[in-house]
Amino acid sequence: MPIGTINEAGVEGKTVLLRLDLNSPIDPTSSTILDDKRFREHVPTVQALAQSRVVILTHQSRPGKKDFTTLEAHAEKLAQLISRPVKYVDDIFGQCARESVRALKPGEVLMLENIRFNAEENLTLKPEEAAKTHLVKKISAMGDIFVNDAFGTAHRSQPTMVGLPMVMRSVAGLLMEKEVFTLSRVLQAAPRPVTFVLGGTKVDDSIEVAKHVLNDGIADRVIAIGVVANVFLLAMGYDIGKPSTQLISQLKYEPEVVKARELLKMFEDRILVPDWVAVREEGKRVEYPVSAIPGEMPVLDVGMDSIAAFSAELKNSGTVVFNGPAGVFEEKDFATGTYELLKSASRVEFSVVGGGHTAVVIEKMGIEKDFTHISTGGGACIEFLTGKKLPAVEALERSREIFG
Repeated sequence: MPIGTINEAGVEGKTVLLRLDLNSPIDPTSSTILDDKRFREHVPTVQALAQSRVVILTHQSRPGKKDFTTLEAHAEKLAQLISRPVKYVDDIFGQCARESVRALKPGEVLMLENIRFNAEENLTLKPEEAAKTHLVKKISAMGDIFVNDAFGTAHRSQPTMVGLPMVMRSVAGLLMEKEVFTLSRVLQAAPRPVTFVLGGTKVDDSIEVAKHVLNDGIADRVIAIGVVANVFLLAMGYDIGKPSTQLISQLKYEPEVVKARELLKMFEDRILVPDWVAVREEGKRVEYPVSAIPGEMPVLDVGMDSIAAFSAELKNSGTVVFNGPAGVFEEKDFATGTYELLKSASRVEFSVVGGGHTAVVIEKMGIEKDFTHISTGGGACIEFLTGKKLPAVEALERSREIFG
């Protein structure tokens, strides 16, 4: 069952409860928002509801974190981006919130207080249980329709994400729709050959993705870079040096080495790992074959020969899914692998980036427009690519069955 969309929901003149993910880097001392990327991604959905009374439900961080704060600055930032006032109330479903919602006219936007200030929103619940929470009962009574645009939180089974669709007509916002459509295309109808580039430090997620896309014939090739590559090299019996081996131990990734070994047995010809790597030697970038990595030096990037080989592989691909950097991209000497491979990935017919650090690098390089899609949800994107149903997406599908 597909998810419903704004276009088919008839939202004009209605009071729309709009769930966004505006969780952003913040300066805890001044509450200044340091990066408004997530705000910008949601603007088209807010603009599409210009004839509705819009009530925004969103969150910032979570209890116990330094940046867990009120949303006054978020309302101001969104108002700047949509060129319309965004009212803010420091209430979630109390009398102040209810009266403010009732007073809304079509075209007006109201942002309620940080939804995670309510303890129930921090629980992980099944949709049926979430529907019974005070939070869902009280909030659903304030609106006519629920629009979920918070793809970055779609892997969380929290009351607003999975409970509201059980009690009221619910559809996807434009961002949620775009994410689900594009990532579904990766899994079902991507131009071939399909190459997944998996890097960074989240090795357990990357191994899960590799296993799913190779087992199900979704990917023709998987290229391992970053710490993911080091885990595969260990699984192949290479000595990757003391610092890199210790890092894998610190991250508790020894079980992933075993999983990598099993994947190599089944798909050795379809998993590509670097033949050359770069280390820091006397303050400079020096390259070694993987069979001769110095014992006391950490692996910090892919070597130039392997960058060239991987770039050629990407050039011949119809689809590239890129998640995670190739090395310590923050240092100029060790950013080469990440930058060059991203340039190659940006030139293919269908290119998808899994958000997170990779999206930051792309923005820095100024090549965002060269990619087909850059996901706004790192964790949600990865979970989607492992073949798991995201709780919020499943809830929207069920809502369509219940309410049409």
